[in-house]
Amino acid sequence: MTPQLQQAIRLLQLSTLDLQQEIQEALESNPMLERQEEGDDFDNADPLADKAEQPPNADIQEPSYQETAPTVDNLEEGDWNERIPNELPVDTAWEDVYQTSASSLPSNDDDEWDFTTRTSAGESLQSHLLWQLNLAPMSDTDRLIAVTLIDCINNQGYLDETLEEILEAFDPELDIELDEIEAVLHRIQQFEPAGIGARNLGECLLLQLRQLPAKTPWLAEAKRLVTDYIDLLGSRDYSQLMRRMKLKEDELRQVIELVQSLNPRPGSQIESSEAEYVVPDVIVRKDNERWLVELNQESVPKLRVNAQYAGFVRRADTSADNTFMRNQLQEARWFIKSLQSRNETLMKVATQIVEHQRGFLEYGDEAMKPLVLHDIAEAVGMHESTISRVTTQKFMHTPRGIYELKYFFSSHVSTSEGGECSSTAIRAIIKKLVAAENQKKPLSDSKIAGLLEAQGIQVARRTVAKYRESLGIAPSSERKRLM
Repeated sequence: MTPQLQQAIRLLQLSTLDLQQEIQEALESNPMLERQEEGDDFDNADPLADKAEQPPNADIQEPSYQETAPTVDNLEEGDWNERIPNELPVDTAWEDVYQTSASSLPSNDDDEWDFTTRTSAGESLQSHLLWQLNLAPMSDTDRLIAVTLIDCINNQGYLDETLEEILEAFDPELDIELDEIEAVLHRIQQFEPAGIGARNLGECLLLQLRQLPAKTPWLAEAKRLVTDYIDLLGSRDYSQLMRRMKLKEDELRQVIELVQSLNPRPGSQIESSEAEYVVPDVIVRKDNERWLVELNQESVPKLRVNAQYAGFVRRADTSADNTFMRNQLQEARWFIKSLQSRNETLMKVATQIVEHQRGFLEYGDEAMKPLVLHDIAEAVGMHESTISRVTTQKFMHTPRGIYELKYFFSSHVSTSEGGECSSTAIRAIIKKLVAAENQKKPLSDSKIAGLLEAQGIQVARRTVAKYRESLGIAPSSERKRLM
């Protein structure tokens, strides 16, 4: 395997953000490479380059993209070198090849087509509490205790250590007593977010209830519930709760609704993770009853060879400087060709996925068809390992949202009519059944399996349990509610 082929394969498996970083490093290290800025003409392009004419997008009904240059898939070293010789003229018509017409995509000002989604990065919980501590008047000893207590609060907002264990951590010469630590803890428990610094779930909920207005309906009953009967609430033993609290069913339901409005993990409100970006690699849209697949031109900058520097290279000159420039020119051409190969391969795979999953795009998860890597590999003439690389950390923007390409692959189960149903569709049906169930008598896994069988889908109870857990749906015993 040549270094050039290794580079092409490596670029193929990079995510969009990693690829952008790779491109930036290549621009900084290779003077022959430069960005093709918006509005630039090609007068400064590589004088040896050929102009390529390839469609910027693929209509899945007329897949003319398949006539483009070969990709990196499973080429033997001899084949690769034969197809792309050392003195390969670079295709600098980057914009011609991959530029999508401005009229074919919505403007960036349209909120509906915001191609970048992210989660905001926030400060850590500890720094948020320390900031509040710095605003609170305290003695030096109390401040030391407070800093120690804050350090023992986990990301969910609970105190990990007992007060006795915290006391043992202090120098005996400080003469700190247990009641001092508890007094400082009570002050910290008045910080935001409400419920912070609790030692158990009941105390966490009680702290939040204490901050509600005194006229809040059912407040006293809710305080009693989380203080004395939190275990019965957790086990959903509503008959015992009604008897012990001397409440009717409708009254208990309102008390529980008040408790359920609280946050059992107050620390989770303070995000400590860094920002996570998702930049779609391809865009899927419907145009005149046809689904079109296009590359996201905003995700990867356009590159070309700097014609001025390329003109300095003299073929017959064997000096060190000329050899260096010749090597840099060749590396620049290979890099651009590898990017083109990556995009062509990505287009082929994405187009086949859209062709196979039209039902999902039209009707949602319940219409998802079974799909495995081998199906796409066979359709595009590539190896399954290549399809795996292409679909990992690559995202598709559809009218239904942004999905990783791997999302469209799923196993299948048999139907009573001899057909197949994807696991993704079964999960969607289970989710729909649970959403419509009687909350007083939630559906058991066996009952769900029976309902699926009535629809012609043969699924074992344990398989239903596995799918239910993957959806984050609790067992039926934990989904029981008072109406």
